[in-house]
Amino acid sequence: MGFMDKLVSGKELIGVKKRRSQSYIFEKFEYELQEKRESEGWIVDKELKSMVRMKRPKPLDRQFEDDVWCLFSNLGFSYMNKDRRLEIPYGTEDLNTTKQIDVFAADEETVLFIECKCAFSGKKGDFKTDLEAIKGIKEGLFKTVRREKEFKKKKVKYIFATKNYEITEPDRNRMRDLGIYHFDEYGIKYFAELAKHLGACARYQLLGTLFAGQKIGTMENRIPAIEGQMGGHTYYSFSIEPEKLLKLAYVLHRNEANSDMMPTYQRIIKKQRLKEIRKFIDNKGFFPNSLIISIDTNGKKLRFDLATPQIENAISRIGILYLPQLYRSVYIIDGQHRLYGYADSAYAGKDTIPVVAFVNLDKDKQVELFMEINENQKAVSKNLQNTLNADLLWTSEDKNKQRKALRLNIAQRLGELQSSPFFNRVIIGENETSAYCCLTIDTIENALKSTHFLTRFGKDNHEIEAGTFDRGSNDVTRGVLLPFLMEAFQYFKNELPEEWELGDANSGVLTINNTIHALLRILNDIIDFLIERDKINPKIMDTRVLLEKVEPYLAPLVSYFGAINETEREGIRKNYGSGGKARVWRTFQSVINKAQPEFEPDGLRAWIRDNSKQFNAESYTLIQDIELIIKSDFADKLQKKYGEKWLTRGIPPRVYKQANALMGKQNYENSINGINKVVDIWDCVTIANCRDIAIFSSNWTELFENSYTRPEEISIRGGKTAKTAWIAKFATIANNSNASYSFSEEEYLFLKAIHSWLNHRTLS
Repeated sequence: MGFMDKLVSGKELIGVKKRRSQSYIFEKFEYELQEKRESEGWIVDKELKSMVRMKRPKPLDRQFEDDVWCLFSNLGFSYMNKDRRLEIPYGTEDLNTTKQIDVFAADEETVLFIECKCAFSGKKGDFKTDLEAIKGIKEGLFKTVRREKEFKKKKVKYIFATKNYEITEPDRNRMRDLGIYHFDEYGIKYFAELAKHLGACARYQLLGTLFAGQKIGTMENRIPAIEGQMGGHTYYSFSIEPEKLLKLAYVLHRNEANSDMMPTYQRIIKKQRLKEIRKFIDNKGFFPNSLIISIDTNGKKLRFDLATPQIENAISRIGILYLPQLYRSVYIIDGQHRLYGYADSAYAGKDTIPVVAFVNLDKDKQVELFMEINENQKAVSKNLQNTLNADLLWTSEDKNKQRKALRLNIAQRLGELQSSPFFNRVIIGENETSAYCCLTIDTIENALKSTHFLTRFGKDNHEIEAGTFDRGSNDVTRGVLLPFLMEAFQYFKNELPEEWELGDANSGVLTINNTIHALLRILNDIIDFLIERDKINPKIMDTRVLLEKVEPYLAPLVSYFGAINETEREGIRKNYGSGGKARVWRTFQSVINKAQPEFEPDGLRAWIRDNSKQFNAESYTLIQDIELIIKSDFADKLQKKYGEKWLTRGIPPRVYKQANALMGKQNYENSINGINKVVDIWDCVTIANCRDIAIFSSNWTELFENSYTRPEEISIRGGKTAKTAWIAKFATIANNSNASYSFSEEEYLFLKAIHSWLNHRTLS
């Protein structure tokens, strides 16, 4: 039996797909074996007359293999292997010398061999032996297949598909040298999503990936066009049938599947939007605005035959443009949904769509153009901007922008590398998020920016402060800093596995933005401390040796997280804004300081003093006294000037309306709750409102200027606004006075000074 007998197509392929798309293995057993099979993990699916049909989940490696098989089936490949027992000869003489093929897929132009490797958890792969074995048999396999008339002269590709493996650089180089394409689980997921949205048309995106720069085959590539100049670039304007452009086009989606093609910029195609566009097209709708593309000529000159006659003295020229007949020769910069909306439409070969085509536009320029086009349309999210800038700024002439790109790139790699403790925990581009994928690139980049890890430069690129890990270039510096960060956080993951796995769910606090921001700053503090005390040089130290010096200062934090209580959890989770992040960072510093007193970063001692609550009791008393003095005195002064109408004439309308609404709400709630208390409007006027009252109309000059201007501020500029700023500051402090708040020494001294001055002023 030849290998062709083990392939399926047509209806038989559909039947195999139904079986392989299931998540369970089904088998029938005699009833007396049911109990034994249940102990082995089988579950009863259906009771038959003489037998029981049982099922159990597929093993992970088999499930992965079936997922890959189903992907290529969904992409429209017409010949595929029937089962896992496909053997194809690769020897020139001995037909019994065969290779088992996990997935075989062929269409009208291509034949694909896919070998699948799956691990049960993320780890680094070592595929040297596997790849060297493929090297010896690959050409023999290709020759065997091409002997069959169905596959003669077709393009052939060997694909190495992996799941839960991080591919090493040597293995990447081996695959590149052998012409083997690597597919990881992200590539599988990406093309599965495209197939779901685009159907068989997604195959063109796949073929563009596999055969970039290779000839498509027979297709009419001549198109009437106008050549012009814009922004220093040559461009062509033309109309083309969507079905032609679909074969040539490639979309640089910002996705792990395209990570080797940076910079990438497009959002993943949205199924609902595509469905709406397709419906619009099928109802004879049309889009008058042009698609924006870049034609990649693969180093060759783009042929453009001038037509005759031309218009004399015109800048633009009319002619025939010859599009490259190559896979992935056209990059869609703007309009992917409009183009793919024609996929599977009856109008794909009947309509034409307007196109503006640049030639050999650098990908960096494509990104800029994409962002400019989208600036005033659907907003580019901050997270997507960050992922774009990681690529766009990498080679910037401004060295500070280069370092920004490095910080962003490190944040991305922490989330993308399988060996990273943050694998799948960082939101990259517009990828889907979960309680476990909650860390933002912005958080990590901002934290790294606040460290001394990277060199800082002035406006003219001169060095202001040397970075503790910076070795001059982005690539070399990343090679030192990234492994250190990964190993440092791996320490926390190893020591606190349960807390680490909580993510942002169920009150988890170890792998949320506040904590990671603080821990990155803590690592900087420790490195600075060790540089000063032990004279270490992180730029040249082995990562493991450096971690051995750092870990004693991380150990107290491990103990802290291991015994953390609910109040402390809430304190970390609910400290919002930059001030909140700083509070978490200082808290972690103080935890280390208690265990390692020699570790005392600048500002920590003052922060501990200000957060010990030693000033709380007296501050609360001062606040109550000050509020009573101000409210009583304001009411007295307003009544003396305005009489019975003091509430309506002496208070700004906005303040009156706000206080009146609050009065009504409080009295209503007291009534339904059986509380025998009635509040009036003045009770609902806040201290912050008192400042508004003081500067309202003529109140300041006639009532408050003499008694509410602090003696040291009599001559300050800014008039009544500046002279009443102390009231706003007092109101802010008073509003912060909750049970968990700690008054700083500065706040306490301010309250004490205001209290003393007000009492002295009222007595005088």
